[in-house]
Amino acid sequence: MPGFTPGRRWQPAYYAFHAEKPLDRVIGFVERSVKGPLFGCRMCGNCLLQETAFICPMECPKGLRNGPCGGSTPEHCYVDPERPCIWFKIYERAEKMGRTDRLREVLPPLDWEKVGTDSWADVIRHWAEVGGFKATWKALRMPKAEREEAWEKFFYEIRQPAWWGGDDKPHPAPAHEPASTLEAKLTAGEFVVTAEVSPPLASTPDDVVKKLDLLRGHIDAANFTDNPSATPRMSSLVCASIAIKHGVEPVMQIAARERTRMGLQSTVLGATALGIRNVLCLTGDHPRLGPSPHGRMDIWDIDSIQMLWILRRMRDEGHFLDGREIKTPPPLFLGAAGSPFSSNERFQAMREEKKVNAGAQFFQTNLIYDVERFERYLENLDRLGVLARVHVLAGLMPMRSFKAAQMIAQVPGVTMPAALLSRMEQASDPKEEGVQITLELIERLKRLPGVHGLHIMAVGWESIVPRLIKESGVRQRPA
Repeated sequence: MPGFTPGRRWQPAYYAFHAEKPLDRVIGFVERSVKGPLFGCRMCGNCLLQETAFICPMECPKGLRNGPCGGSTPEHCYVDPERPCIWFKIYERAEKMGRTDRLREVLPPLDWEKVGTDSWADVIRHWAEVGGFKATWKALRMPKAEREEAWEKFFYEIRQPAWWGGDDKPHPAPAHEPASTLEAKLTAGEFVVTAEVSPPLASTPDDVVKKLDLLRGHIDAANFTDNPSATPRMSSLVCASIAIKHGVEPVMQIAARERTRMGLQSTVLGATALGIRNVLCLTGDHPRLGPSPHGRMDIWDIDSIQMLWILRRMRDEGHFLDGREIKTPPPLFLGAAGSPFSSNERFQAMREEKKVNAGAQFFQTNLIYDVERFERYLENLDRLGVLARVHVLAGLMPMRSFKAAQMIAQVPGVTMPAALLSRMEQASDPKEEGVQITLELIERLKRLPGVHGLHIMAVGWESIVPRLIKESGVRQRPA
């Protein structure tokens, strides 16, 4: 919509003359004048202030409406270091106000027809529909608890459009046969190993096939990234299809950054037609982190939690987002990213709970080097009852040099203990030292309650994966 840019400073030009009726323009001007200075309002027309501790989430450069991204920190936004992470501020204020329960609700994506318009007109119209002054007078005479409940119901009906229907309750998959071999193994209690494969910067499948030949028989699934670091590569969908043809089960990553809600639904239907069953939903890196020239950075149609909610509903209820029936619902094993070292441990646990409630069945975590802090992450998940409802695959990346270790330590959402950096710096053979560190980490991680497998991200060093699996003893090497 004209003038709307999530994450940018409030501008009077946002509203301009988008409203069609003179009264709406007047209401919009007043709303913008009040809510802009008070709440950082971006006039998105889809107001969620009651759920977000009265801080506008559209201040996030990604426009995320269901919590922080995996790179969030208390200090600053990882996309724009000059501003704070707005979602950390939201969680912080919600905790002080005793409103953290509101942050568990799976909130809908923007209705783009309303972007640039006011929200107060919707409130006035709904107030008239439910009885106007008569209903207000009746509510004022209610006991306090009933009056507050009626107030919440009134605003919930405005905030939650009929086509969405999200909530804060768990939605476990109904009894079913496992959608994939990976799901079957995890359900049976097996300790699994998956490996990340970076799609090639090429149009031929040769590089993918070569890596699959290295990994076949050693891993339970190959995970294909979806334009990591906002850099174009061969699509995850195509790589996953190649893997099936060469006898390796794939996990297809799908980043919200590249998808509209329509594109998500059609892509996943096509993927399941090709035999792809494991889908990992990610919000994706901001385009600003990718190479120039940059494309548009002001539209993020959906986030990972909304993706999970949409795909779970397609699978379990057999309906598209718009309510149409799907003749053959897609069989899916749904995953999400786990971020053990992002933001605040308590806040992140709530974020992970929200993903599981939306539909996540397994987590693939960010890189783990600090096992003690990872244990605290698991403990926080356990307090919320999340560990009993999701399979956790612990993420690892073997380091090949001290320079690589320094670069990894700078990745948002990764914690690198100083002792490990020192070991890499002082090692006579840094590559071998990196292997030994990884083997030590595996030995500790595989013993932790709640860890159901490993996800190894070798990033161009796929040849080391078979050795790590063999020497760690996490599974018997096939004959």
